[in-house]
Order: sequence, then C-alpha cells, then structure tokens
Amino acid sequence: MEIGDVWQRVAGVQPEPPNWLVLTTAALALLAILPAPVWRVSRTVVTIAHEGGHGVAALLTRRRLSGIRLHSDTSGLTISSGRPTGPGMILTAAAGYVAPSLLGLGGAALLADGRITALLWISILLLAGMLVMIRNAFGLLAVVLTGALFLVVSWYGGTQVQAAFAYLGVWFLLLAGVRPVIELQAKRRSGGAPDSDADQLSRLTGVSAVLWVALFLVVSLSCLLGGASWLLHWKH
Repeated sequence: MEIGDVWQRVAGVQPEPPNWLVLTTAALALLAILPAPVWRVSRTVVTIAHEGGHGVAALLTRRRLSGIRLHSDTSGLTISSGRPTGPGMILTAAAGYVAPSLLGLGGAALLADGRITALLWISILLLAGMLVMIRNAFGLLAVVLTGALFLVVSWYGGTQVQAAFAYLGVWFLLLAGVRPVIELQAKRRSGGAPDSDADQLSRLTGVSAVLWVALFLVVSLSCLLGGASWLLHWKH
C-alpha cells in the first residue's frame, strides 16, 4: 500500500455504523466500569489517560517532564520539574482527572464527523509519544499492549470492527472519567488520599480541595453529556 493510499484511508470519512452498534458499545463500556473486578483491570486505561494529561500539561507549560510511571494497582506518577508554584504547576496538577473525559469528548467529536480511522491513528500517535516517557516495566507493557491493539484494529480491522472499537473506546473514556473523581472524594473523606491532585491544588491555590474535586466532577459530567449528545445525535 502506497503512502497516498494510507493517508487517504486515515483522513477519509467512514460510513455511519448502525444504531445497534453505537448502543451496544455504550452498554459494553458500562460493563467495563461498573463491576469492581473488571474495573480493577480496565482502570489502567484511565490511568494512562490521567498521567498522559499531567505529562501534556507539563510540556505545554514548559515544565521539564522527567518521566511517567504506571503501576499494576492502577495508580500512576508523572514527574516534572520547574517552579513549584504558579500557573504551570497548577495546570499540570489539574490536568490528570479531567484528561480521560476531555479525550473522550475529542473522540466523540471525531466520530460525529465520521473520522473513525483518524481517531484510531491519533490514539496510536499519542500512545507512542507517551511511550517515550514511561520509566517502569509495567507502564511500558500497558502502553505497548494498548497501542498494539489500536494498531491491529486500525490496520487489519474491517469498517465495522474499527467502528465498534472506536465507539467502545470513546464511550469508555466518557463514562469512566466520572468514576475516579467519585472514588477520589471517597478516599479523601476517609483520610486515604492526603497528597491527591485535589489536595496539592488546594495547597497551591488556597482553594478548598473539595471545590477542586467538584470542578473535576463538573468537567467529567459535562464531557459525558456533550460527548453522548454528539454520538447519539449522529444517529437521529
């Protein structure tokens, strides 16, 4: 296949998937989030997006990004250096919990425009960029496997397989972006997350950590409503 053919395939508009596929992938995304045993595994995808959000924010605010670690308990750590206070540090700390939902919203916009293959390849590029900054074995494995799955589906999958995978991924990000915020506040209430992103932001800004959690929740719910509206409106 020539480069021109590849570009046309990636940049082209794909046909609309049937209604049943859109609704089925939404239901499957819920099944990947609600049961606790499944969530303990699927939450790794949210952690990739969360730490990626911290990393992108650090780079955009000209902080020095030293590395990203993803752990098997679905926790993660993004290390950056620069001023310990100020807008750059605040934006970097605030980016994690909203990143999965914002990615889901961006994905929904692409799907609403019929850019299914483009969504898959953009995801591959983002994962490849993140891979460079991974600093532990589990994180390397998680990102490589996720990227390989996107690559296989985008290259070998038929139109309907690509659509199903893309819709499942976007629904998952939109829906899964809400649960970690709720879990965060539950941990904070029990004293289990004294150094959470919200608590760090509280120390940086003087604004209550509860208000930061509320902001995360507003953003994630807004992205869910907006993204779902785009995905389902396309079907009317």
